[in-house]
Amino acid sequence: MPEFNIHDVKGIEEICVEKNRIFDGKILAVRCDKVRTPSGRIATREVVEHKSAVGMLAVTDRKSVLLVRQYRYAVNEATLEICAGLVEAGEDVFQAAEREMQEELNVKAKNLYKVGEFYASPGFCTEIFTLFVAEGLEQSALPQDEDENVSVVEISFDDILKMIKDGKIRDSKTFAALSWLIAKNSLKA
Repeated sequence: MPEFNIHDVKGIEEICVEKNRIFDGKILAVRCDKVRTPSGRIATREVVEHKSAVGMLAVTDRKSVLLVRQYRYAVNEATLEICAGLVEAGEDVFQAAEREMQEELNVKAKNLYKVGEFYASPGFCTEIFTLFVAEGLEQSALPQDEDENVSVVEISFDDILKMIKDGKIRDSKTFAALSWLIAKNSLKA
């Protein structure tokens, strides 16, 4: 396979010629930019500027994972998700991960390691998401955010693949985290 930098934008980048900020909210802002494409055409790009976020795949010593069940207004649905949240001002991603697990799962991890980073939806959103695996869980609680209402659901490893196939996991970060876990475990087999 030839060596190349997949992140190199030389020759394919779009140059912003006009920025138009439409909305500034608590966790996101929206812009509608005009860009010049490599072919010279002017195009419109709608961009959601979003704070960075973390997500933790909490793995128990019982060969299960802890997920949170919560109502999501935007899709009018209760979802099963890995514990996740925004990185607050002054926090690094590890501190944010530790805080969110205590708020949502009422646990802290003896072992917390970074699996990777990915864009939530790079076609229109700047959000960078850092995924962690948390092991060696022990009780440790902080109060939930006042606008959250989450409950903890424990799912055995044996049930994960069926839940994904049956469409019970519809949140992308959770789908990615559980798929990573399936791949990791099958590579060891």
